[in-house]
Amino acid sequence: MTHTIDDAPFAVEMRDIVLRFPGVLANDHVNFTLKRGEIHALLGENGAGKSTLMNVLSGLYRPESGVIKIRGKTVQFNSPRNAIAYGIGMVHQHFMLVPTLSVTENILLGLNAPRFFMKLAKYDRKILALQKAFGLKVNPSAKIWQLSVGEQQRVEILKTLYRGAEILILDEPTAVLAPQEIEELMGTMRTLTDQGKSIIFISHKLNEVKTVADRLTVLRKGKATAEGIDPKNLSRGDLAELMVGREVIFQINKEAQQPGEVVLDVNDLSTTNNRGMQAVNSVSFSIHQGEIFGIAGIAGNGQSELVEAITGLRESTGSIRINGVEIGNCPPRRSINCGLAHIPEDRMGVGTAPNLSVTNNVIMKNYAQPPIRKGWRINYPEAQNHAKGLKAAYDIQAPSVETQVRKLSGGNLQKLILAREISGEPQLIVAMQPTRGLDVGAIEVIQKLLLEQRRKGAAILLLSEELDELLELSDRIAVIFDGELVGKMDSKDTDINTIGMMMTGSLRSES
Repeated sequence: MTHTIDDAPFAVEMRDIVLRFPGVLANDHVNFTLKRGEIHALLGENGAGKSTLMNVLSGLYRPESGVIKIRGKTVQFNSPRNAIAYGIGMVHQHFMLVPTLSVTENILLGLNAPRFFMKLAKYDRKILALQKAFGLKVNPSAKIWQLSVGEQQRVEILKTLYRGAEILILDEPTAVLAPQEIEELMGTMRTLTDQGKSIIFISHKLNEVKTVADRLTVLRKGKATAEGIDPKNLSRGDLAELMVGREVIFQINKEAQQPGEVVLDVNDLSTTNNRGMQAVNSVSFSIHQGEIFGIAGIAGNGQSELVEAITGLRESTGSIRINGVEIGNCPPRRSINCGLAHIPEDRMGVGTAPNLSVTNNVIMKNYAQPPIRKGWRINYPEAQNHAKGLKAAYDIQAPSVETQVRKLSGGNLQKLILAREISGEPQLIVAMQPTRGLDVGAIEVIQKLLLEQRRKGAAILLLSEELDELLELSDRIAVIFDGELVGKMDSKDTDINTIGMMMTGSLRSES
């Protein structure tokens, strides 16, 4: 089917939208238009105002000034229910599904009908008809916990379509998908727009934007630096510069170097998840000095449990050694004393104490050591000086070192964690999704910091769902599927398609 765009009227018009938070002008007279039957990408740094603008459109916030028109009619939303009534549906990056309920039950959840009696077979047929219309295949009677991440995303899209959505907002929809699933999603998006739906696609992945978007709008510090332009006329560098206001270097300069002695040795490691089910099964690998060992995998295949076992946050069987010292089932302080640095997946919940200051967060690992410790107390002036030095060295954008870290953007929060972990000159760095959700400028900074630590001889375990990043940064790559390592290979000897097939369990390597 030929893809066409109906030029008039606009599905969405947002004119001169202004919204402030205390001390922050989040949206500064922003204009945004969405045509019928188009995919419109929304780009910007963390904290640029993208989510705020979409929260205005979806009824979560009311702007101070500005006009919103839906299909030519001026509207004012008092709640998300108002926005849904006008056909606006949002698919969030973190799915809002009940794992123990079926696909159909999740789609019907929260609706006025059915109220008392539910004939599931009847509604299963309705869901199947909706799937057929839009090419979104998933078993209506399956429980959510039985589905892959890609299938769960289809359920979220079906949920918005069942509610009559004509305008879909997709927030970072490819963040947790394998390459093959991303291709399927792109096809689904085109099917939706071919049938008259309009899509707002929020993404940090410039290649995807150039591939799928008809037009794009770029926000920087609350202002639009580009409005409704054709991304195919711009290079990745052009788009990145519009986002961050400076040139971004995409070519990673990873110098060849000979790995040294083994730092981390994991042998026959197994552990369970929070439900007591097997999450990691007999995993073995080693990492050498000056080497980045990458692990690829779709979320939920045991990566989190593997990292928690290595960093002392989860009990396990088997052996975990740092420089020959056993750290398995030992308190985290033992691995820290052996030179381990941990960059966790959950920046707020695990990586930082959000309500404490920058100073208190950067001294969490060395508060008991001089000069931070003085007698039985913390030498707070010295702690502040330490924090100020790291803030300057790592370019952490915060009003002061006494700012609560919950007020920092994602990129600055990640730089704070790296500053704390790397300043201790670690021998082993365990980095879990270190660039997830960050803009291109912050990603560039994080990747350079990891490569600098590699150059200094640190061993790095890198777990990421960004396959381009893994291929460019890693010296060796393994793939985890269903709790097992299904292949190990040199990064120069593989490609994205091979890794993607391993991630979905359709290919194994004997190496």
